[in-house]
Amino acid sequence: MLDVVLALLSALECSAEGTSFAHDAGLPEVVGVLLGMVAGATLLLRRRWPIAVVLVSVAITPAEMGIMLTVVGLYTMAASEVPRRLTVVLAGVSVLGTFVVTFVRFQQSMTEGNYQPGAVAGAVFSALMALGVTAPPVLMGLYVGARRRLVESLRERADGLERELSLLAERAEERADWARNEERTRIAREMHDVVAHRVSLMVVHAAALQAVALKDPEKAAKNAALVGDMGRQALTELREMLGVLRTSSEGKGPAAAQRLAEVAAAASARVSEKSAAPVVSVVEGDGPRLGGLEDLVGQSRAAGMAVELRVEGEERSYGSGVESTAYRVVQEALTNVHKHAPGARAVVRLAHRDGEVALQVENGPSHSGADEGPCLPSGGNGLVGMRERVSALGGVFVAGATDAGGFRVSAVIPSGEGQVAA
Repeated sequence: MLDVVLALLSALECSAEGTSFAHDAGLPEVVGVLLGMVAGATLLLRRRWPIAVVLVSVAITPAEMGIMLTVVGLYTMAASEVPRRLTVVLAGVSVLGTFVVTFVRFQQSMTEGNYQPGAVAGAVFSALMALGVTAPPVLMGLYVGARRRLVESLRERADGLERELSLLAERAEERADWARNEERTRIAREMHDVVAHRVSLMVVHAAALQAVALKDPEKAAKNAALVGDMGRQALTELREMLGVLRTSSEGKGPAAAQRLAEVAAAASARVSEKSAAPVVSVVEGDGPRLGGLEDLVGQSRAAGMAVELRVEGEERSYGSGVESTAYRVVQEALTNVHKHAPGARAVVRLAHRDGEVALQVENGPSHSGADEGPCLPSGGNGLVGMRERVSALGGVFVAGATDAGGFRVSAVIPSGEGQVAA
């Protein structure tokens, strides 16, 4: 609608000015009117062909027509995507044409009035007239075009940032899912390490208790006390772990975590009612430590396993992650011996080295005449959990059968702070 209105006004202006041109040129007035209407109506095409509109305005400048056509055409050309060099050239041609026509008309008018102001005055007046007609629309068009391009650039940049934020949000969600899965795996691994060892020993002692209950009441009582101690230790470790879970999930599921903690506490209370023996927990601080290996081996010995602990190198302390991982590896290895090689002799080796701690748990084959003991189910995740723990700290884990028919578990864990943090 704006283009139509501007074209109509320009056509009316050029038609009015065309009558004067026709009179001076000795042509019929209708010719001048039609010429002015056609020239002024070209403003309707200013957005699609701005250069053509400017050329038309330059062409009709000698006829002293199309002031509005010139102003609007130059503005549109400067604001469009026309190359700047071409814009400057066409603007210069328009200035030159307006200057020449104005200078000639000024001299003619002054001569008809018997007034001779001189060429300098005519040139100054013509220059001011030419610049006044062409400079403002060109400068305004350049400003509007630059501002439009800036806004488009900012809009494209905003769209690009929005797409990047969307991708980042998707990646963050993927990382959150990965972190949740890793946390579930870690919790499952901790639960397996805490429960499997204690319960396996409890099953072994319960079987021994059943076997000697009538023959040796004193030994049966001793085994019953050991079962109670191990049950309390398992419940204590579970309660501590559930307490950590409840603390870390206060905003997500406090009711469920609290219920689990209450169940563990109630179970611990029921066990405590049956035995007054002290509760001994191997979990201290951020997890079990290497100092608890003596007690761990002692528990396996009490269950009837022949276990030897050998320590090489100068004892030292490591990060909580390193010591907890080393402890859990030995614990799971001994649990596997109870499950799969009852009656076998086991050797636990711990070596303190520069920059690392090495572990090895090796057992021989089950004695052919030994009591096979109770059948203990296997979850199939023990070796996987040990490998994940050691690999998470940048260590090396190897497990496999020996030539003698036994089984060997070996792990080397870096002791550096960088690996611990990783």
